[in-house]
Amino acid sequence: MKKLILLLAVFIGIVSCHDDLNQTPIDPDSFTEENVFVNAEEAKGALAKLYASLALTGQNGPAGQPDIADIDEGFSQFTRMLFNLNELTTDHAVVGWGDPGLPDLHGMNWSSSNDFTEAMYNRLAQEVSFCNSFISNAANLSDPVVSTYIAEARFLRAFAYYNLIDLYGKVPLTTSITTDLPQQSTRTELFNFVESELIAVKDQLMSSGANEYGRVDQVAAWALLSKLYLNAEVWTGTPRYTDCVSYSNDVINSSYMININDANGNGTAYDELFLADNDTNGAQNEFIFTANFDGLNSQTYGGTTFLVHAAIGGSMPANEFGVNGGWGGLRTTKSLVNKFPEGDIDVNALNSALSGTLSDWGLVGDATTNGWNGPDMEMYETSSDVFELYANLLGNQMKFRFDEDWGNNYGDSGADGTLESGGDNIVIPGDGIYHIVLNLNSLTYTISEVMPEIDSRAMFYTDGQNLEIEDIPTFTDGYAVTKFKNIDSNGNQGVDTSGNFVDTDLALIRLAEIYLNYAEATLRGGGGDMNLAVTKVNELIERGYGNSSYNITSSELTLDFILDERSRELYWEGQRRTDLVRYGYFTTSSYLWPFKANQVEGSSTDSYRNIFPIPSSSISANPNLQQNEGY
Repeated sequence: MKKLILLLAVFIGIVSCHDDLNQTPIDPDSFTEENVFVNAEEAKGALAKLYASLALTGQNGPAGQPDIADIDEGFSQFTRMLFNLNELTTDHAVVGWGDPGLPDLHGMNWSSSNDFTEAMYNRLAQEVSFCNSFISNAANLSDPVVSTYIAEARFLRAFAYYNLIDLYGKVPLTTSITTDLPQQSTRTELFNFVESELIAVKDQLMSSGANEYGRVDQVAAWALLSKLYLNAEVWTGTPRYTDCVSYSNDVINSSYMININDANGNGTAYDELFLADNDTNGAQNEFIFTANFDGLNSQTYGGTTFLVHAAIGGSMPANEFGVNGGWGGLRTTKSLVNKFPEGDIDVNALNSALSGTLSDWGLVGDATTNGWNGPDMEMYETSSDVFELYANLLGNQMKFRFDEDWGNNYGDSGADGTLESGGDNIVIPGDGIYHIVLNLNSLTYTISEVMPEIDSRAMFYTDGQNLEIEDIPTFTDGYAVTKFKNIDSNGNQGVDTSGNFVDTDLALIRLAEIYLNYAEATLRGGGGDMNLAVTKVNELIERGYGNSSYNITSSELTLDFILDERSRELYWEGQRRTDLVRYGYFTTSSYLWPFKANQVEGSSTDSYRNIFPIPSSSISANPNLQQNEGY
């Protein structure tokens, strides 16, 4: 199925009539609608174009025949624009490039003529037009399978409107191809349309997991309803958290499952979600709706090609990411980095777990808590003449001593791990927690630093990078993100051996998000099962840490915890701005991050920036449109 989704299918008939939302696409028709819709098989190829329009940008690979005019073709790709508008405007990302309008996104001072907000509007408008045309023409076919295709097209149109509601608020609602200038619909009218469409098609789509990879099934409709209802209070003024819980629960009970397959054997199953073979390595079982990419058959300068290349710079080795070089642009702020605290190490618990008893052998020196005068830090005898201790030590010196008697001590005169009676002091390389083993049978010892457990979802490159950002254009200011790679689970590069284009698919909706939707809606009064919410959140935490040591209790499951967990789990996946708006944090002073509103320490800004402006070009073309307040 991936090949079907990724092919550049024949354009849908009458795509020149794209006045629905006043975008300016180019009409590259080379076939008539009679050719396209002659039978169900040809219609399936046209359906592929609806999916491909969320991944690709035109008719000639990465560039040459764009679907949308007046912007760099790679810039206009849907998921790249989703990153720009929903991640770059938040604490999750900065970009060092100076393309006109791009620095304004993180600075939160965009205008109605911003190229990037306009490109997303046009891209989504075009998807609506393509879907409208497909639905109209496919309705003339009698093959029963076509009803499923139409249901998928209606889902994709609903998905486009979901994003238009989120990003722009009020836009025209059109369900047919027309040359008439459309009227502008309210956010509530658009919400009701998306809701009704998803409810109408959810039982017409194929059952859970029954469709080809890359095409949606009924679970996708449930999941999009979950997302819609989670944001209902912000978008319409009416909370719908009970409905969010209900549809989230349907998704949770479906055939989809969280990926726990550590296909590359690196100790975590999280990174598989972002590798070049994530359509086959187990991650696909978590993906409910994806934008699919292939380095040879669906080339674009957006998508995951953008996410991989743009995040590489400084001293980062591009070949380890499966590409031929970095674009030196994207990094993150300390606000995201600091959401991944290092796990605490309980020294007492580690010592209690040793199978031995306290002895008279101990550690003495200025590396220990009591200095050279003692008392010594007593060690546990874990077997005959073998002693162990977990100790919090300073980067100084120590020796082994018996019963606090300098007449019986050991040091290491050659710094070779071999002990000598009365030998030289042993150097501890730095402050930290160490596991010390003294073996009097062989007169040897080992000192191993115990590293804190970390959340494996914290995928950052820090070598040569500064946590603090002083100058956004400087790539070494801000940690780089290593989340997306063009490497498969066996360490092989993607299929494009030139290293230009990337194979990695991008989940637009995955099961982990729905777990978090359920938990948040439950906390907001949706009537869900708190124990189930905690269990599902802990599944994500356990996957991150590789064990249950950092699981939370119901008392620790708060709304702010969920927001931070969404950040840890979903960063750079096109969700963050929507979450911050829902929490009332996006434009207010309640939560600040570096360079928010163009201030080094962050600042609040006008609340009207919770949505983007209707492009000025669209308003000029259609007198029925009114600009969003503030612009």
